[in-house]
Amino acid sequence: MSEILIETKNLHKSFGKNEVLRGLDIQITKGEVVVMIGPSGSGKSTFLRCMNLLETPSAGEVYFEGVSLSDKAVDVFEHREKMGMVFQQFNLFPNMTVLDNLTLAPVKTKKMSKEEAIKKSQELLGRVGLSDKENAYPQSLSGGQQQRVAIARALVMQPDVMLFDEPTSALDPEMVGEVLAVMQQLAQEGMTMVVVTHEMGFARTVADRVIFISDGMIVEEGTPEAIFDSPQETRTQEFLAKVL
Repeated sequence: MSEILIETKNLHKSFGKNEVLRGLDIQITKGEVVVMIGPSGSGKSTFLRCMNLLETPSAGEVYFEGVSLSDKAVDVFEHREKMGMVFQQFNLFPNMTVLDNLTLAPVKTKKMSKEEAIKKSQELLGRVGLSDKENAYPQSLSGGQQQRVAIARALVMQPDVMLFDEPTSALDPEMVGEVLAVMQQLAQEGMTMVVVTHEMGFARTVADRVIFISDGMIVEEGTPEAIFDSPQETRTQEFLAKVL
């Protein structure tokens, strides 16, 4: 029996009169790589942010590891620590070195010893190909390097799932590949991942399941082969005709 890590039931989100999400149901199982695609403004990023309650749903339920996050008794911050999040913008602290950016949260919130946090951070910087940058400051790094640091910073918290919100959209085209390569490696190592992206090649290669979202609704979902090679819904076909 595959273990359900994240589940949403009838998820709605409105900003004022603008209804962005219209009743989304999803189940994401441990070890699965789910890629969400769709036109800009379709609600993909809002959906992702509702999964870890960076946005509070207007209606519906979010369950993480079987616990309802809307339950007032639940410590959302404790659950959020198990969900690594990587944004479009790198959100690194500019006045701190790369290593200090990585060790801050585990020492403060996970009560990891400074020594252990440094060891873990150095190991992760090696994994993302940036061992030589631990004493550098973010502004001296390229966008691709900063995003790889941001991924390592999320991983140092040892999350159960990684959420990626268009992690390559702010990058120059030649830097996109280096970030996607790190994400692909994570997927191969069995990390549960939910990715919002416009990178269709990545979705085709790495995803276990592709979800097409339009107008705040899940229009179609399936394997990459099913979605890219023989989409059933007209809306999916129209979208893919424009982007492929």
